[in-house]
Amino acid sequence: MNGDTRIKPFRVLYLFFILVNFVGQFPQNVWCQKAAPSRKPISRMSPLLSNLFLARFNKTIEKFQPAIEKEIGFCTEDVKKDFHGAFDFQGRDKFFQKCHDKLQDLPTRICTVSELKVYFTSFLRNGGDKKSVSESHFLEPNRNCNLTSWSAGCEAGWASAVNPGQKYDYNETNPKKMPFRTTNSKPCCEGFFCPEGLTCMIPCPLGAHCPVAKLDPASGICLPYRYQLPSGKPNHTCGAADMWVPVHLGNEIFCDPGYYCPTTIKKIECPLGFYCRMGSRVKYRCFVGTKCDKGTEMPSMQLFGFLLIVLLTAILIVVYNCSDQVISTRSEKQAKSREAAAKYARETAQARQKSRAGKDAWKPSGLQGLQDTLSRTFSRTKTKNSNGPQVNKRDVHSIDDNLDSDKSSNLENGDKNANSKHARRASKELHTRSQIFKYAYGQIEKEKAMDGMNMNMMFGDEDVFLRKRPKIEVAFKELTLTLKGKRKNIMRCVSGKILPGRISAVMGPSGAGKTTFLSALTGKITGCNMSGMILINGKNESIHSYKKIVGFVPQDDIVHGDLTVEENLRFSARCRLSADIPKADKVLITERVIEALGLQGVRDSKVGTVEKRGISGGQKKRVNVGLEMVMEPSLLILDEPTSGLDSASSSLLLRALRREALEGVNISMVVHQPSYSLYKMFDDLILLAKGGLTVYHGPVDKVEEYFAGMGITIPDRVNTPDHLIDILEGITKPSGDVTAQQLPVRWMLHNGYRVPPDMLHLCDQSGSSSSSLVEPVEHADSQREVEKYNYFTTPDLSGRVTPGVFRQYRYYIGRVAKQRLRDARVQAADYIILLLAGACLGTMAEVSDVSFGYSGYQYTVIAVSLLCMIGALRTFSQDKLQYRRESASGMNSLSYFLAKDTMDLLNVVMKPLVYLCMFYFFSYPRSSFESNYLILLCLVYCVTGISYTLAISLEFSQAQLWSVLLPVVLTLIANQDKSSAVSLVSQFVFPRWALEAFVTANAKEYTGVWLMTRCAALKKFDFDIHNSKKCLCYLMATGLGCRIIAFICLMSRSK
Repeated sequence: MNGDTRIKPFRVLYLFFILVNFVGQFPQNVWCQKAAPSRKPISRMSPLLSNLFLARFNKTIEKFQPAIEKEIGFCTEDVKKDFHGAFDFQGRDKFFQKCHDKLQDLPTRICTVSELKVYFTSFLRNGGDKKSVSESHFLEPNRNCNLTSWSAGCEAGWASAVNPGQKYDYNETNPKKMPFRTTNSKPCCEGFFCPEGLTCMIPCPLGAHCPVAKLDPASGICLPYRYQLPSGKPNHTCGAADMWVPVHLGNEIFCDPGYYCPTTIKKIECPLGFYCRMGSRVKYRCFVGTKCDKGTEMPSMQLFGFLLIVLLTAILIVVYNCSDQVISTRSEKQAKSREAAAKYARETAQARQKSRAGKDAWKPSGLQGLQDTLSRTFSRTKTKNSNGPQVNKRDVHSIDDNLDSDKSSNLENGDKNANSKHARRASKELHTRSQIFKYAYGQIEKEKAMDGMNMNMMFGDEDVFLRKRPKIEVAFKELTLTLKGKRKNIMRCVSGKILPGRISAVMGPSGAGKTTFLSALTGKITGCNMSGMILINGKNESIHSYKKIVGFVPQDDIVHGDLTVEENLRFSARCRLSADIPKADKVLITERVIEALGLQGVRDSKVGTVEKRGISGGQKKRVNVGLEMVMEPSLLILDEPTSGLDSASSSLLLRALRREALEGVNISMVVHQPSYSLYKMFDDLILLAKGGLTVYHGPVDKVEEYFAGMGITIPDRVNTPDHLIDILEGITKPSGDVTAQQLPVRWMLHNGYRVPPDMLHLCDQSGSSSSSLVEPVEHADSQREVEKYNYFTTPDLSGRVTPGVFRQYRYYIGRVAKQRLRDARVQAADYIILLLAGACLGTMAEVSDVSFGYSGYQYTVIAVSLLCMIGALRTFSQDKLQYRRESASGMNSLSYFLAKDTMDLLNVVMKPLVYLCMFYFFSYPRSSFESNYLILLCLVYCVTGISYTLAISLEFSQAQLWSVLLPVVLTLIANQDKSSAVSLVSQFVFPRWALEAFVTANAKEYTGVWLMTRCAALKKFDFDIHNSKKCLCYLMATGLGCRIIAFICLMSRSK
């Protein structure tokens, strides 16, 4: 900051009030100077003068404190404390005694208020800069020193006594009424300074060394000062000091570096093992492990810093190498427990099967048949008496519940029988990992056994009991989507319904709007205007009201690549299943999905990312589906789940989905060119033509019959969906008397739907009249109101109570902790860069006593802000897609944000420490390590909040550019002069607050002789020493405010 270095009026008042106490240190205010006879030395005069001085000093401070604080409060934290630190001569008052013994008239030589005013106002008017100070006669003429009267006392380092017989008032402020001092001129005593142009003496502040000067014959200068003896006066000798100014204007009276000055007349070399900076009153002990010879100004802390670098680097390397090992060890223990439980369950199931087979062998065949008949009868009787829903003969899962009374974990079932309640209570009593795994694998083995035992009964009986999930039936009528700003339809007049317990396959050529159709049903469509009606269970309700029991599998495999397969599935189950489900049942559901999807072999393998390869693409696709299966949805929408899968993997996936459908799940999926065996596993087919028009929507086993009615037959050994898609693509010509363009209209006519006016020319002559087929215009407007209601009014109607904010927060904390441990290498790289930055800047940045380290702190603010902002971008930018998927499924966004921020607090705490360990010990400012760390902590908290906002609102590349640009530009703005046009803006940027906190913390350590330098520097930078706490609060408030803004952006982006 290029401020004016001139001494401002506040300094006049500052020193005016400091030194006025010397005027009032004696009992009388009015003196009458007579011809004094020769006096004998008074041996105890010094304590008396000192005590009088201190008593009068306190009264003076109390009297003028409001005025002092008003004028110079910005550079004095505590007026009394700072003034005592500069002029508390108690125990250091020998120079009073010496001077009085030498002169015998010390009270008459002390400057009055008016003379002090002349000194400092003249200093101001002549510039107060280095050039004016170096020039002689910078003080304005006064009654004693002018062109006509210039006594020896006017010379630098000399003073005179008040003329005999003169009455004067020490407290007189008018310079014209200052006392005449033209007689008895003598050299200034040591411990005092006597300015050139005044004939009085001013005591030097503590931390100064003001000995009597010695003449250098070669240069004619009185050393260690800069004034020369006047010419033509051979009897004139060197006196004491001549001025007290800020250090950049003159450091002659400052105690030399490598020495300490307990009094203003005594200078002692710093002993071995201690260090003494410029202006020191005491010696400071060196740190352990550092070397301090005699006369050391500042200890060499570089070695200490290098040792810290080695130590911290070693710790980071250990963390780098051991983080994965810690996680893998824990996973191995869990795997052993799981394998033991699985083995125990298999052995138990085999023993049970052998025992049952032995019992059946001893039973007569007639009795066995009767028992089977009675078993079916009792099963049907229970079904009739139960309030639970009925399903078809292919149900497998419920047979296990009814015949074996297992501890089932089906959720949201409405009424539960006594056996299921008993099983739930039993599962709640399981606590240890082994017990939970034994329970889960025991249930799975029983289910497998019951599947085989009851297969014949299942296909021979239509009324087998099954506790089902809540039903979701989705009906849609004349659903039309139009691109915003255009009149292009991407879907038009689609009507039908998808039913619970059935798998619907959506097929069609590229560009037919298959994914768009399913996205519209789940409320995920964007950038389109939608008209038509979507009914949920026959009611005009939004699908968002059921999002907790609706699963959507995107086409892209949006899975956390740094987590294992099991960790991904288990986290989804924890957060999305009902909160009252016991942990054992959640483990059972997860294990059941892993078993159904054939993921046992890769359950402990990381999914992998583009940079780090993990499991195969087909396995990742099944994990993508499993994330929705573990939450036991009632409606499951899948976008091309079989793409990239071989026939075996596709068949395995379809069998798992078939089992879900048997439990009443409504499943719809986009499929491209399925094999004939997969095609036959579907219940319904939705065939779309280009433009989003429906060609067929009905059972799979009636597809050929419908098209055969129009003369379209499927050739032998040709897959039905492939042939139909070829027709719609125009590759194959229909064998009947219809064209591909007429197929959507034929479907509308077949079902009695209205035909759009622009498609009437495709109707057959035998079709309905044009007037009856035209779609009413007012219908579209009414459907837009329906769409608005459906998609913006979203009360929760799912009936599922998922874990609350704090419980999900705990789950998120565990997940983020694992991700950070596995990302320890990147974190270690961040810390190493901070170490190097701290060492380099600490070495190159000079912590100057003139600016209190302003330039070094300026580089620190830029470096720390930049590095921490870039590092914090990864917190929210790496898993944006995963968050949007989780948020759309009903998982709590606040828990997600708080968990991320909580785990990032470790970096907020550690990164300032890592940087400061290098910077502080390489630059070694006067402020304490603790104060510097607190400021850096607040700064890092501030910039990480800004980084969160950038990461959430912008793309990663753009956020990186802003993270580099903001710290640099804002620091430059904060460095602008007050006269600049952007000076107002500079008061509201975080680098300004950080710099002010750093500089003021350092300035507080400069006391005594440094007071003028402190006020000059703070005035130059326009800082206030009282604002240090405010600056920290501003930084913390900015960090908190930016976090709130980031969370709002997160919520808005997720919608």
